[in-house]
Amino acid sequence: MEKRILGIILSVLGIAGLIYAGIYFMNGGTGVRNIKAIIFSGILGAVFFFSGISLIRNTKDKAT
Repeated sequence: MEKRILGIILSVLGIAGLIYAGIYFMNGGTGVRNIKAIIFSGILGAVFFFSGISLIRNTKDKAT
């Protein structure tokens, strides 16, 4: 059960990072520094999201 909770937390953090990158991109992220921030938050958000989803899918529940 702990792994599923961690997976949910990672997924939520990933969604937040992807939303942040999308909003930052739509508000005119120009310049080298802004583009680096968009790429960094987008990649980090994607890694968190997909690792959280993978953790949720691969965790088996045990009947106690």
